[in-house]
Amino acid sequence: MLKIVFLVSSLTSGGAERVATQLCNAWAARGDRVTLIPTYSGGGRPFYAVSEAVELVYLADVVGVRNKRIWTYAKRLHALRDLIAQRSPDVVISFLPNVNVAAVLATALLKIPLIICERNDPSAERQERSGLLHALPMKLTYRFADMLTVQTEAVEHKVHGIYPGLRKVRTVANPLPKDIVTKRPGSPSPRRTLISMGRLVPQKQFDRLIDAFAEIAPRFDDWDVHIYGEGPDRDALQSRIGRLGLAERVRLKGATDTPWACMAAADAFAMTSKYEGFPNVLLEAMGVGLPCLAFDCPSGPRDITRDGQDALLVPLNDHSALVAALAWLLEDPAMRAQLGNQARTSVHSRFGLSKVIDCWDTLFDEVILNRAAPTARPRAMKNEM
Repeated sequence: MLKIVFLVSSLTSGGAERVATQLCNAWAARGDRVTLIPTYSGGGRPFYAVSEAVELVYLADVVGVRNKRIWTYAKRLHALRDLIAQRSPDVVISFLPNVNVAAVLATALLKIPLIICERNDPSAERQERSGLLHALPMKLTYRFADMLTVQTEAVEHKVHGIYPGLRKVRTVANPLPKDIVTKRPGSPSPRRTLISMGRLVPQKQFDRLIDAFAEIAPRFDDWDVHIYGEGPDRDALQSRIGRLGLAERVRLKGATDTPWACMAAADAFAMTSKYEGFPNVLLEAMGVGLPCLAFDCPSGPRDITRDGQDALLVPLNDHSALVAALAWLLEDPAMRAQLGNQARTSVHSRFGLSKVIDCWDTLFDEVILNRAAPTARPRAMKNEM
């Protein structure tokens, strides 16, 4: 049995939150003692179901809601340090850059192995935020963590140049949800649906998908586009849809807590992100059995699709290529069926939950042995999932 403390910014509807919840639930189910600590200043409640076997502690419930004064940040760090120390874990894991920085500071001198995790491509994210200043806290602190995990080998190869002095870097993919549904043939419908999902933010580039569909919509008058998610770009996207005369064909459906059911009811999936880390939504759409199209963005789509063998990969931001690939996807039902079946088989074999949990167990043993702390020991036997 391991004692694990897991730090994550929040438990809202994002992909990192889904993976954090899934991993914690899986570890608790096999008998590990797991504490999940969302550090977000405003508190909240989980979007995804957290097992009763997982101890859930919101930092805001312990120390209150943060204001902008520097001393309150120090107070929150001290409270986080106390929460960790009281549980005397074998390992601490943190997700996302701001939480990683806090985790390094909060565990300083505690002699507890710390694994910090990047959930995006930091090189692309740094360009997006134009940011020496943005990257500075990570540059200063990441070197003190026992290990940094990234989600693709492409990021692993370049991350040392972004964050100098890293002790260890390992690649570990996101797991496919254990209980994901699979697409089943339904009764014939007069209308077909192309689905996309994600936060309505510039990174996801839903405007490019809308523009591409607008060019071919008259040819495919039996197809609609449904975009699930919320975010600051909603009004701009809704206005764009209206200007293109697609109000009855392109729908912003809002956030959903049943994404797999929405996918299983659709006919195809598209992702037009500018960059990613390891896009859960693409993995899940393929796992459901949808034929998928994605921009070949950094990073994730090429890894998940086996270099485009299991989905249509489109050169990043190539509008003409996107339009052509989208038309091919919509017009060829035989190709959609073959690609969907192939995608489902491929990702289930490579990204099953038990396989990813085994990868995490290897990392645990590595950092625990390296620290060789008196209370930290590698397990002689890994529990079966």
